[in-house]
Amino acid sequence: MNLIRNYRNWRRYRETVSELSRLSNRELSDLGIGRSDIPFVARKSV
Repeated sequence: MNLIRNYRNWRRYRETVSELSRLSNRELSDLGIGRSDIPFVARKSV
């Protein structure tokens, strides 16, 4: 069960990083996120 949860969390993290990475710097700025903050924001989403 723990393995499944870890896998789902990892997938959610990767999807969030991917989605945020596709945004332009301007769009990220509008959200208050810097490009270097993407991994941190993605970890918080999990």
